[in-house]
Amino acid sequence: MTDSQPTVCILGGGFGGLYTALRLSQLPWGDQQPLIYLVDQNDHFLFSPLLYELVTGELQSWEIAPPYSELLANTGVRFVQSAVQQIDVHQQQVTLSDQSLSYDRLVLALGGETPLQQVPGSADYALPFRTVQDAYHLEERLRVLETSSAPKIRIAVVGAGPSGVELACKLADRLGDRGRIRLIERNDHILKSAPEFNQTSAQKALEKRQVWIDLDTSLQSLEADQMTLEYKDQVDTLPVDIVLWTVGTAIAQPIRELPLPHNDLGQLVTEATLQVQDAPHVFTLGDLADYRDPNGKPTPKTAQVAIQQADCVGWNIWASLTQRPLLPFHYTHLGEMLTLGEDTAAMSGLGVQLDGPLAFMARRLIYLYRMPTLEHQLKVGVNWMFKPLVSVLSAADSAK
Repeated sequence: MTDSQPTVCILGGGFGGLYTALRLSQLPWGDQQPLIYLVDQNDHFLFSPLLYELVTGELQSWEIAPPYSELLANTGVRFVQSAVQQIDVHQQQVTLSDQSLSYDRLVLALGGETPLQQVPGSADYALPFRTVQDAYHLEERLRVLETSSAPKIRIAVVGAGPSGVELACKLADRLGDRGRIRLIERNDHILKSAPEFNQTSAQKALEKRQVWIDLDTSLQSLEADQMTLEYKDQVDTLPVDIVLWTVGTAIAQPIRELPLPHNDLGQLVTEATLQVQDAPHVFTLGDLADYRDPNGKPTPKTAQVAIQQADCVGWNIWASLTQRPLLPFHYTHLGEMLTLGEDTAAMSGLGVQLDGPLAFMARRLIYLYRMPTLEHQLKVGVNWMFKPLVSVLSAADSAK
């Protein structure tokens, strides 16, 4: 820490961390401007709700995963690409893989990890789908299968929450008649916490694409080319080419080791201001935060929650360093959106219910607006506007 200039250290560059950094850079600091560090082990941000579009080639990685160097240009925020090794909340110091940082205010926004230890064989053979690297890995596997002589490509998606449903629809559209997509869910219906309209739209989309939906079913074990499922005490072993795991979120080890209040899932218990209990100089948000509204209800772990929390955390850090009162976080639910294959989606919220191509267009525009900087919004928006024209011209050239 410095006596003359306070330091804010933000660990994690997802929605919570990046948007907190951008918010801090926009506030009126005057002569109290802090040093702001954003730490992430990757060199790029990920707009995760659009990750599924990489499966079908609807979008390119640069559109949804811009580099931090581009997003933080001219903000004053210093980006550090490194992994977090240890956090000392008493000494107010973070140990990274290549250096140490001291801080006056700490933001914990490391997000979650995909747990792959639940069943025998899942750690060795199941694929997560949370990062751009995961999408690349899946792409490699799909290309090998698509160029093989196998008549069918058999894919199982574990978990029928939003990630599982969106992934199953995209895969079904990509593989067409050659695909055999199976969606495995332990509960008795898909999208357990989603609005009824989105559930119905998703059910229709999956049925249209002939995706098998195995409800009340759990994966018991996994091998290189087969999986064992259990349905109402009946066990069955089926051949499979790829198993994708979309269930659960694990908390990173440095967070679990903190001597601070955790809940049973390992999340940090927060005050209404998103300060961690017993550590007022530490803030947390997103997947790591056990925040509860005035009625005791936890907030969902979604991008829109993290974005709203980032605005609150940024403001409260500014307030705490400029001797102003901190504000409690209030979540405003703006609805839920799902992509349900190429050029179709479903959305429900704020009195609006849409599905099909119109919902697809609305979803794209909303996500464009939510992208982190105006510069990236313009860059992506212009590309989306001219992409249909480029496709038409390319097709005309090919026909000559």
